[in-house]
Amino acid sequence: MPAQVTESPPSSARGWLGVAAITASLFVFLTTELMPVGLLTPLSESLDISVGAAGLMVTAQGVAAGLGVPFIVAWTRRVDRRALLTTLLAVLAVGNLVTAVSPNYPLILGTRLCMGFASGVFWAIGVSMAMRIVPERHANRAAAVVMSGISIATVVGIPLGTVIEAQTDWRTTFGIWAGLSVLVFLAVAALVPSMPSQNAVSVREVFSLPVRNGQLRTVLFMVVFFVLGHFGAYTFVRPYLEDTADASSAFITTVLIIFGVGGAVGNFVAGHTVNRSLRGTFVVGLTGLLAALLLLRGVGSTEQGAVLALVLWGLSFGAVQLSQINMTLAAAPRTFEAAMSLNTMAYNTCIALGALFGGLFADHVGVTSVIWFGAALATASLLLRLGTGRGKQTPNPAPEEDLAPTAG
Repeated sequence: MPAQVTESPPSSARGWLGVAAITASLFVFLTTELMPVGLLTPLSESLDISVGAAGLMVTAQGVAAGLGVPFIVAWTRRVDRRALLTTLLAVLAVGNLVTAVSPNYPLILGTRLCMGFASGVFWAIGVSMAMRIVPERHANRAAAVVMSGISIATVVGIPLGTVIEAQTDWRTTFGIWAGLSVLVFLAVAALVPSMPSQNAVSVREVFSLPVRNGQLRTVLFMVVFFVLGHFGAYTFVRPYLEDTADASSAFITTVLIIFGVGGAVGNFVAGHTVNRSLRGTFVVGLTGLLAALLLLRGVGSTEQGAVLALVLWGLSFGAVQLSQINMTLAAAPRTFEAAMSLNTMAYNTCIALGALFGGLFADHVGVTSVIWFGAALATASLLLRLGTGRGKQTPNPAPEEDLAPTAG
């Protein structure tokens, strides 16, 4: 049951420094999870595995992040949230270091699984921590700042990892990320105040929510289809462009940056349009994503066509990403944290499954088939949205007490 935050907030300046540290945490967690996307080819060559098998590095971490989150959050409901976050960052740092020096693929895969558990818990507690360490009137702004770490990770982090690999190797990339994780660990320990856990959501309550809430259940299905399709295709962008456009590492780095910038712009634009028409923003975004995949398949064999497709894909992804979070809020405004736990579980699990299914298609049908896979799932999500909720839908934030941060 939600309750008001009772601890005295720190000074505004110190609170925002803590928010910055939590945003940096999101950056290292997300870039670690998705780093293999830009390194699939060198990983597969170095470890003597297929591109599809290398994609399982994303799968393992996503599965653990999705399936473990409701249980681990419940088991740690009496743990101070700063202590928990620093522990998660320590797991991330050690995991990246083990990946960098690992002599074989099975050890890397097992390590990614462990890091996935840490990543899932962060997604469950990170935003609410940020909301608690600033004055209450700035809570929503703090949440938005933390979520901006997604754009920073996409625009800067993943392409930077590709650049480092091109100049050194993939092991050096993960070694540097281990060091970054340590730096963020120190920042969180120094800047984030002690935060006793509050109002942990029971596992039973989380899983009963979609049974009782049909609108939320529909939103979760749309999220599943969208994430499966997007990451099933996006995970294999590098080998796809190498195969169809004979793209160089430098060009792939450029288009990944372009995609990230497009995502940030799409997210910004959608921040204004979701309040006017949440359903319309989601539909337009998914339509653009589908068009981008078809464009990539049609003209992606040229560098100009690939750039055009990735620009549209990034813009569309940014809009859909923000829309699906607001759709979750609109569907369950009084149980938003519990609903977001399910959203996190569905999203991360489908990142993993998208990479898995995409890898199977890439290995057994050909890398170009992942584009059709992504297009089919994006179409399914779009049709589900068009067939439901025809009335105007806008995010309808609950009163502050309904959105008060909880421990999970």
